[in-house]
Amino acid sequence: MALGGALPDTTAVNVLVVVAASGLIWLGSGWLEEAAEGLSTHYGLPPVVQGTVVVAVGSSFPEFASVVVTALAGVFDMGVGAIVGSAIFNVLVVPALSALATADDLDSSRTIVYKEAQFYMLAVSVLVITFALAVIYEPVAVGTGGTGGGSLTGSITRPLAVVPLFVYGLYLFIQWQDTGDYEAESGGADAAPLREWGKLAAGLLLILVSVEAMVSAIESLGHTFGIPEFLAGMTIIAAATSLPDTLVSVRSARDDNSATSLGNVLGSNTFDLLVVIPVGVLIVGAVPVDFSTAVPMFAVLTLATVLLFGTLRTGLSLTTLEAYALLATYGVFVAWVVAETAGVTRILPA
Repeated sequence: MALGGALPDTTAVNVLVVVAASGLIWLGSGWLEEAAEGLSTHYGLPPVVQGTVVVAVGSSFPEFASVVVTALAGVFDMGVGAIVGSAIFNVLVVPALSALATADDLDSSRTIVYKEAQFYMLAVSVLVITFALAVIYEPVAVGTGGTGGGSLTGSITRPLAVVPLFVYGLYLFIQWQDTGDYEAESGGADAAPLREWGKLAAGLLLILVSVEAMVSAIESLGHTFGIPEFLAGMTIIAAATSLPDTLVSVRSARDDNSATSLGNVLGSNTFDLLVVIPVGVLIVGAVPVDFSTAVPMFAVLTLATVLLFGTLRTGLSLTTLEAYALLATYGVFVAWVVAETAGVTRILPA
């Protein structure tokens, strides 16, 4: 039932819920961006830190909630799949739409390319290594609760989940050091911190509730039209949970704040991989992961990140042509997911 049974589960109602939730997410993302800018001004944060930490963590709350819910429901793989699909959407679609929303090219910087993008690539590697350690030291035999991967299925335990959390702690330390080296521009009006914190909390709550309602409606529509769960999760639901990131980045790009726009994309993905997934493990204690399915998906994510890295480095900007190239690449990814769902390709064993 739509909205937990409060509304009838019909196609028309679910479509209206999606439309209404989109509008509320737009409103909440505006509050989030305004609050982040006010708090960053008050505390003297660099624009990159504003995007990669304050805005990114806030816009990642839908993914955080999704992983917590799926972990408690015993379907952790579904939550991880949504995270990976959302991450691919973030690195290919969100920067492209941000670039197309500006009158000129979307400016990058050496900080974005050589610190944020490369640290994000490190985050992907750390999570893959964590999965590999699970397969090596905590193997799950066939028929004992694994996902069908046999010797390539392992159990991620709480001690292993601490590894990516430790790396995110290093990331925050680096950002803290950069904040200490940053000299804020004087002359701007200081915002009232309590008011901005309240606006930030209100924006987060509105985004969280709206995204959960939207995802529920989309799942219901998927069942109505017979869309397979893997296809819906990797594309439609992933795009829905990434809507806050999209709106915040596009807004920032239009305001000529490319550092926040691009920083939100990379910081949000870094938070999702190094914090959101491990927290799900810490909640339930141990979860199985199929390495043979996870590695190909992370390989796709790595290739998408490398492509974004290359386009941002050329001229330290994202041009209109490069934006369309990123969108075309995402189209290829969606076509591959459809092919996997239909059984045309067999790259994912599960």
